[in-house]
Amino acid sequence: MISVSGAFALYPLVVLWSEEFKKTHPHVRFNISAGGAGKGVADALSGMVDIGLVSREIHPQEYDRGAYVINVAKDAVVATINADNPNAEALARRGLTHAEFQDIFVTGAIDDWRQIDPAFTEAPLNRYTRSDAAGAAETWAAFFGRSQEDLKGVGIFGDPGMTQTIINDPNAIGYSNINFVYDLQTRSLVPGLRVVPLDINGNGQVDADEDFYTHIDSLTQAVGAGRYPAPPARNLSFLFHGKPDNVALVEFVKFVLRKESQAILPQNGYIPLNETWITEELAKLD
Repeated sequence: MISVSGAFALYPLVVLWSEEFKKTHPHVRFNISAGGAGKGVADALSGMVDIGLVSREIHPQEYDRGAYVINVAKDAVVATINADNPNAEALARRGLTHAEFQDIFVTGAIDDWRQIDPAFTEAPLNRYTRSDAAGAAETWAAFFGRSQEDLKGVGIFGDPGMTQTIINDPNAIGYSNINFVYDLQTRSLVPGLRVVPLDINGNGQVDADEDFYTHIDSLTQAVGAGRYPAPPARNLSFLFHGKPDNVALVEFVKFVLRKESQAILPQNGYIPLNETWITEELAKLD
């Protein structure tokens, strides 16, 4: 039995990997649950599970407790609004700068859409954040040099909850892992959602090289090429309590880092590790 818990971002991918692994290792069973990166870290370090799924940087105190990390993929967090937001089209053209996002999620200085731009329709800005110890929240906060506790907004549990909340509120703004923002079948945005582009150079418009949010493939390509900043782009990792030595566990990690296993990442909305990175992660098992 391999027990796994943690980040919503990694959960769908680990389910896929486990199903493929069992085809050649039918004797191995899996118990996989999502509950946020914080839960994954706590569960792994306490010995409750074999693998903690992590979608944020590891804290020094977690390394002090024996955290051992192997990176397995990469993805990103994006800001989202309701597709019926009265300023959706203007935001698609204009985007928001780092400073404007900070005034929404950290200082709380912006609480009406028109405060961003006089041309916007006046409407309350309803901000949402995560209530669980989430990698998405830690990563979004790290974009501002802060921690999750510094983010303002109504707390929502989990990526599915955040997605549904934004869809239900025309004046909402939040953030999510990209796998919960795009439909993996159509490769387009989930109906009812829009991504708020990041105006990276701060010139008040979304330039051609900043416009990569229409489809999940164009976004993951931008993340892989470094055109979307990190954070909010991030590594996705397996966390163990000490270096893994269980045979089945080690074989599963090696399976995950195979080229064939990494090859399924783009179609599922993730960015695979390159050959050099794979070699570095495999060396951690020696």
